Amino acid sequence: MSELKEKINIKPSSKNLFQFLIPSLLGILFFMTPILHNGKITIPIALLSNLVLNNLSNILPQIMTIIICTTFLGTIVTKILKPKNVLNNNFLNTLFNVSPLWFYARIIGTIFVISTFFKVGPNWIWSEKTGGLLLNDLLPVLFSVFLFAGMLLPLLLNFGLLEFFGAILTKIMRPIFTLPGRSSIDCIASWLGDGTIGVLLTSKQYEEGYYTKREAAVIGTTFSAVSITFSLVVISQVNLGHLFIPFYLTVTLSGLVAAIILPRIPPLSRKPDTCFNNMKKGNSEIIPKNYTPFKWGIEKAVEKASKNTSLSDFIKQGIKNILDMWLGVAPVVMAMGTLALILAEYTPIFKWMGLPFIPILKLLQIPEAKEASQTLIVGFADMFLPSVIGATIKSELTRFIIACVSVTQLIYMSEVGGLLLGSKIPVSLKDLIIIFIQRTLITLPIVTLMAHIIF
Repeated sequence: MSELKEKINIKPSSKNLFQFLIPSLLGILFFMTPILHNGKITIPIALLSNLVLNNLSNILPQIMTIIICTTFLGTIVTKILKPKNVLNNNFLNTLFNVSPLWFYARIIGTIFVISTFFKVGPNWIWSEKTGGLLLNDLLPVLFSVFLFAGMLLPLLLNFGLLEFFGAILTKIMRPIFTLPGRSSIDCIASWLGDGTIGVLLTSKQYEEGYYTKREAAVIGTTFSAVSITFSLVVISQVNLGHLFIPFYLTVTLSGLVAAIILPRIPPLSRKPDTCFNNMKKGNSEIIPKNYTPFKWGIEKAVEKASKNTSLSDFIKQGIKNILDMWLGVAPVVMAMGTLALILAEYTPIFKWMGLPFIPILKLLQIPEAKEASQTLIVGFADMFLPSVIGATIKSELTRFIIACVSVTQLIYMSEVGGLLLGSKIPVSLKDLIIIFIQRTLITLPIVTLMAHIIF
């Protein structure tokens, strides 16, 4: 501990404090400040993203097709020709010199995106319920979110905000969720903005050695919460928009319970507490004697901020973030999301997988159990599908439960699941399937209890 104290030689002068405060406050403003726009709660980063989405909506599918094809060509060239300028560049090598699994994912993603954009090949690939949904609806949203979130993410990462909250909240987050205090920022950014922002933030911190493999996996699968805005869309889809407040309170309660239980059971509990590429984990959340959490947080924040004063470095980091998500993640989302939706729309597999839930739903006294059972599994393909199917169910109580569970499941392959697989966060498809089922089994009884109280 004495060695730790000796390393702290930066005194929080007014200049140092401003280097920490101004960028960090801007980060809070963009990523975590709720604002009312056109009667809906949102955050500035989502507002900027929607601006791009609305103005470029006609050409964004074409842009995403080009991006996915570019990733495929770059990967092919790197694998076959092995150009030195790519292999010797750490960023380009990581982006294009991928493992065989991700190489195949990029091949499938490219086939799907070309088929969908030009409407060639089997209809079940490019229909508006499968590839068309990904290319025309989801990928344009990811393009616009990644554009601003990637560029402005250094405001949260590089100027001490995470170090400050890490010291302040570690005594809360560690015993309750087995996580560092800084993970609270990931959760808030997801909750107010979008789950994709939380995954992006978590992945970057994991790559920089702030989270262990276990911590990154827990945060990515537990704290990448669905935004308030999209939650309102879900409850409205099942014609229960007037119950939004009890709905969101139920979602929050069941989500917290899942976040407490899941890190303590396999597969998450068995993830190793080692860092990315065996890096040494930062110890900014170990508070020395004679320091309050607030004072230690300020010192570590100022120390971090003082190392990031170059505007050009800020811009370069932002551009790398954007390219990493556009080129690295989009093909995986297109591949995995389309496959999941094809299975959901054109095969009975999710209906079959939902059959074991019928006795559970009947035990919980949920009306129309058979009709509701398939909605519990189909959410793995896309979070919106349960509410679409559930909208035809007569029972308001059952529709309420379907909406709540679909939001608390979190792991849906058309977005967050695909992003997790495409990121460096150490989770496999098998892990995601198990965690999805665990989340369903944990949250369903809580949601049902609340539903019986409300109705």
